[in-house]
Parts: sequence; C-alpha cells; structure tokens
Amino acid sequence: MARSHPRWEHAVVTGGSGFVGSHLCAALLSEGTEVTCVDDFSTGTPANVADLREHPGFRLVEADVREPLAVDRDPDLVLHFASPASPADYLRLPVHTLETGSLGTRNALALAHACGARFVLASTSEVYGDPEEHPQSERYWGHVNPIGPRSVYDEAKRFGEALTTAAARSRGTDTLIVRLFNTYGPRMRGYDGRAVPTFIRQALAGEPLTVSGDGRQTRSLCYVDDTVSGVLAAAAHGMRGPVNIGNPSEISMLDLARWIVDLTGSDSPIRFIARPVDDPAVRCPDITLARDKLQWQPRVTAAQGLRRTIAWFRSQGAG
Repeated sequence: MARSHPRWEHAVVTGGSGFVGSHLCAALLSEGTEVTCVDDFSTGTPANVADLREHPGFRLVEADVREPLAVDRDPDLVLHFASPASPADYLRLPVHTLETGSLGTRNALALAHACGARFVLASTSEVYGDPEEHPQSERYWGHVNPIGPRSVYDEAKRFGEALTTAAARSRGTDTLIVRLFNTYGPRMRGYDGRAVPTFIRQALAGEPLTVSGDGRQTRSLCYVDDTVSGVLAAAAHGMRGPVNIGNPSEISMLDLARWIVDLTGSDSPIRFIARPVDDPAVRCPDITLARDKLQWQPRVTAAQGLRRTIAWFRSQGAG
C-alpha cells in the first residue's frame, strides 16, 4: 500500500487502546510514524495494543483526556478518538461520555494547537440522529433528541464538532472532522451492545439472536481497515471536513442477523426484543465528498469483513 501521510513523524492517538484507535495505532506504526497512545482504559483495554508494545516507535500512556494532556515529544498529528462509543458504555458512563466530548476535545485541541499539529476529531454518524434525510450527506444538520438516552453520545460529538470548528476559525488550529459510520471488525467486544459483535457472540454460543423491533431498521457497515484508511487519507489531504467515512451499502438488522447465522453455521433462532428509544430507522452515508476529494471508498465487502470478524471471535474462544 502506498504511504498515505509521508509527513507524520509523531502521532498522539487518544483512545488508542479502543477498537478503532488500536487499529489506527497499528496502521500509523506500519507506515513509520511514531505513536503515543493515550487511554484511561475506561472502555479500551491494553490487550488491544499488546502486540504493539514491543515496537520501538510505540508508547502507551495511561491518562484521562478530561485532564490536560502532556506528552514527552511534540506531535505533528493528534487524533482524538477517545470516547465511549457503544451503547453499553455510553449509557453506563453518561457524564464521562459528555465530558470526554467536551473537556477531552478541548484538551486534545490545546495540545495540537500548542504544537502546531494537525488535529483530527473522530465524530460519528450519530450526529445525524434519526435522520429525515437519506442517505446522509455532510450538509445535513441532523435530527437529534437532545435529552434522550442516546444524547449523551450524540451531543458530546456534536459539541466536539462545534468546538473543533471554533478552534479552527478563531485560533487557526489545523483541524479535521471525520464522521464514522458503523465500523466493525476484530477487537470489538461481544457485550458492547452493537449489532455485529452481539449477533456473532450469540450465534457462536447457540443463543437466540436478539433483533430490536421488527428488524427493518438499516445500518451501513464499514470494515475497520477501510475506516482507518479513510481517516488517514482525510488527515493527509488537509481538508477541514466534516467528511463521512463509511460504507454506503445498507442492510437491515434482520437480514444481518440471518446472514451471521448462516456464516457461522449456527442453528440459533431469531428473537425480537423491544427497540431502544431514539433508535435510528435508517443509516447510510453519502460518501461523494470522500470519493471526489480523497479518492477513497471502502474496499472490503461485507461478506469478507464478517468472515474475518467471525474468525477473530472464534480465535478468542467464542463458540
């Protein structure tokens, strides 16, 4: 693969021991960038970066981004990926989630500004809420319940976007906002509340797959390698964003559950459960901007990605 960001010498990745963050750390290291991974392990785990610990360019720092950040060497790239991101986590840690999106973003921005580094905010398709526009383009402002149970995550990210934009406009900080859509792959946790790991865990255990509502709600699944390549392409481009990074291929939750049963060779039945409050009916990115400006689009098909993810879960002892 061609080197996508030749000028990065040292990157700070907050939330670097989380699911997406750990893959991002590995990708940066593979291209010769030294990486400082900052994490408080509230939702991430050192196990996700265990294979990186021996790399001479990798440093793991246990710290809470809600406090001012200090690193041994000035970075030229700061990627703010710290945040509880799964329903199980942000519903368990509501204030922590809001503070990570506000105080954490402020502190990561301050580090980037002080060092003259490029700053990348990992935002989310959740800023679109239960969308009234489909598919969702970056021009869409969203349809979010500001006091619903999901708001602790939605509004944390929306505030983070506003703060990032204000820093760029008022202080000249070099910023980028990426909106990630339904990323999946190895290192997800089986009990994090998201559909792909939940269904895989249940199928491998021979348990009923719990589909919310009637299962007709859709999501667009992007394999983690594609997400990481999109983030790094956007960082290298110099664009400010926001830019959608996701896979525009939609699938209903019922079809996803049936597919995972088939791919795992399970005989698990489907069981319907109550649909969560404010659960989006549809979710699909318009990636025209990423295609046109970055020449980026997902390469891993859903079948390939699901097989890889199932194989990883099996390698961890599931099923």
